[in-house]
Amino acid sequence: MGRTSLGAKLAAVAATGVMALGTGVLAASPAQAVATYCPSGYACIYWGTTEASGIRQSWKYAGVYKIYGYDGNHLIKNNQTDGWKIWLCHNTNGTDCDGVWPGQSVVLNMTPYNSVSIEP
Repeated sequence: MGRTSLGAKLAAVAATGVMALGTGVLAASPAQAVATYCPSGYACIYWGTTEASGIRQSWKYAGVYKIYGYDGNHLIKNNQTDGWKIWLCHNTNGTDCDGVWPGQSVVLNMTPYNSVSIEP
């Protein structure tokens, strides 16, 4: 069995580390842009209390949608057209709701809400 010097072992470890680092750099993907503007015809809920926090979820079509993990204050923007409303509902089936009218932007504590209802 041959012996390898400590210097040779360290050089091999360093080369392996550089190769692994190089692989990691090549595998990295570009960062994705965060949407901050709620498009016309949509109702949007943001990650935080400002548009700069980015849109967490948005809806365009009528229906009841369950939401989870919306704790604390969030910006809600109703940018829908033709008088459509977004209802923030305490129950998961779209009942016991509070409305956000078209054109409104409000910051609300979303903790008690479990669904949204989009309707004309």
